[in-house]
Formats: sequence, structure tokens, C-alpha cells
Amino acid sequence: MSVENRAEAIAKNIEGKVQEAISDVTGSQKDKLEGQAKQDEAAVMHLKEDLKEKAKDIIDRA
Repeated sequence: MSVENRAEAIAKNIEGKVQEAISDVTGSQKDKLEGQAKQDEAAVMHLKEDLKEKAKDIIDRA
């Protein structure tokens, strides 16, 4: 597990949540969509790290 990659994903998720919240105030549909996209990107980053961990566990058991 890469702590740096997890931290990057968490930061990306927070950035997306903030951008989406700001869009609620400003009414900017573009910011809302970009914020949601950043949150989706963070979810994919977390999934990637989860898969790497699972692969490592399988290899370690072999």
C-alpha cells in the first residue's frame, strides 16, 4: 500500500467535495461537474490501491 497514493486520493476527494460545495453557492454547473469528477477520480485511485493490496496479499500467501 502506498501511503502517498492514498493521501493523494484523499486530497483529490476533499478538493472535489469543496469544489462541489462552492458550486452549490455559486450555481456553477461546471464547478459541480468538475468536483464530482474529482471525487470519482479519487474513488478510482482508492480502488487501484485496494487491488494492489489484494494482489500483494495473494502473492504473500503463495
